[in-house]
Amino acid sequence: MVRREKSNYVIRSVSHAFDVLEQFNGNVDEIGVTELSKRLKLHKNNVFRLLATLEARGYIEQNKITENYRLGLKCLQLGQIFIHQMGLLLQAKSTLKELVKTTKESAFVAIRKGNAIVPLDFLEPVRAVRAVSFLGMALPPHCTAAGKIYLVFETEGGLSRNLPERMEPYTERTISDRQLLLEQMKEISVTGFAVEQGEFNEDISSVAVPVRDYTRMLVGALAIVGPSHRLAAETIAKEIAPAILRAGGDLSKRLGYAG
Repeated sequence: MVRREKSNYVIRSVSHAFDVLEQFNGNVDEIGVTELSKRLKLHKNNVFRLLATLEARGYIEQNKITENYRLGLKCLQLGQIFIHQMGLLLQAKSTLKELVKTTKESAFVAIRKGNAIVPLDFLEPVRAVRAVSFLGMALPPHCTAAGKIYLVFETEGGLSRNLPERMEPYTERTISDRQLLLEQMKEISVTGFAVEQGEFNEDISSVAVPVRDYTRMLVGALAIVGPSHRLAAETIAKEIAPAILRAGGDLSKRLGYAG
């Protein structure tokens, strides 16, 4: 019996569907049918049928205002499963438990998705007043500690190039001035951790550190979050920052980072 190459079994329509999904990379949030047709060199009718199929299964969704298409929640769900199986979430579980035990505050690990920071796992302490889970929420990068970690450590080079175009003020403490945020980013690059105190939610503060893997690239942000009255500047400096820096370093080592 002659064994055929697996490439001989490829179903063209399924391959085209994956071609569509792969057009949505880190630089593109939405694409229209005409643009997809040009990129894939497929007729518009074929592209529309592919999009309709993917949309029906939740892998693609349409922006009703622009009529363009973007990735659906099913893609995030699959990504979460992959991350859980392959490293970050699996390794982070024990780190989160230890951080919550040590600091008695909530802890989470997050990644960047498009222009937002998305928590993938969130653990809470057993105490009456605490920061409750915002698992799966899209957090802004400029006024959350985890977001600032991505602004500073995701790419090397000039920090000013990483600043978001729009910095919406969520509270009176939100830094909306680009120069002030840039100065804070420079400090973060030196200390290795980011802090936000009431910038996203006036009653909540957080501290975050980068998580890297064997490629030396940023793969996530590890954060502590709690009520602002408990996470005062002195407490952060003496207790929270040292604890999360150790935890972030240990987690990165378990992911193969040797820096």
